[in-house]
Amino acid sequence: MMSTRPSLFSTFSSSSCTASSSLTPRRCSRTRLQGRATLAHNGVGDDDADKNHNHRRRAPAQSRRKNLIDVSAATVAMLFVPSRAKAQQTPTESGGEFADATSMAMLQREGEFKLMDAEWQERLKSADDPYAYQVLRKAATERPLSSPLYTEKRVGTYVCAGCGNPLFSSETKYDSGTGWPSFYDHLPNAVTEVPDFSIMFLPRTETRCKRCQGHLGHSFEDGPKPTGIRYCMNGAALKFIPKDV
Repeated sequence: MMSTRPSLFSTFSSSSCTASSSLTPRRCSRTRLQGRATLAHNGVGDDDADKNHNHRRRAPAQSRRKNLIDVSAATVAMLFVPSRAKAQQTPTESGGEFADATSMAMLQREGEFKLMDAEWQERLKSADDPYAYQVLRKAATERPLSSPLYTEKRVGTYVCAGCGNPLFSSETKYDSGTGWPSFYDHLPNAVTEVPDFSIMFLPRTETRCKRCQGHLGHSFEDGPKPTGIRYCMNGAALKFIPKDV
């Protein structure tokens, strides 16, 4: 949109001056000034062309979230647009008509640690938080400030409330002011991050436990250094293990 503004200004000024041959140079300058004022009122400045040029220079440096969104588009195409290669595979190899077994497992939140839904409900009855099943298996979001883990300050490890997979160290926990337990990094190979379009026009990055694919929360690019990422987690999806235990 911004890249068309300089040409819009030049078209406005030149057409205003050439529309009538009776315009004197002074009236033509006044017309140009009026055109400049109109464009300025609409948020178009003289340096917009330079800004747009610089913006184009920075464009190749895509953000982590933009990359995930691009991956999601490719994933959707892979899952729902049949190809000749997949058509030649047997149902056992592909896992279905349009998607392979790995892709379908990801969609159904099935990880290395896998249970039937009824088994998950029974297992999570004993979780520290009664909302654990709704968060981990149904991707619900707890109310802010509702988890005691938000104010937990002891040294230890935060593990998945569903399968016990170690996820975050207390060393990376910080007060984000959001009302949810937040971390600026996760333990190695602990989580899976996937694009989330559950809220229309607001693409997000979902964070899951890598072992059971349980929903933990979302990650955002407004965290502190050194990662710049904020892992905003539901306390109901976590269990805290103090270091001295």
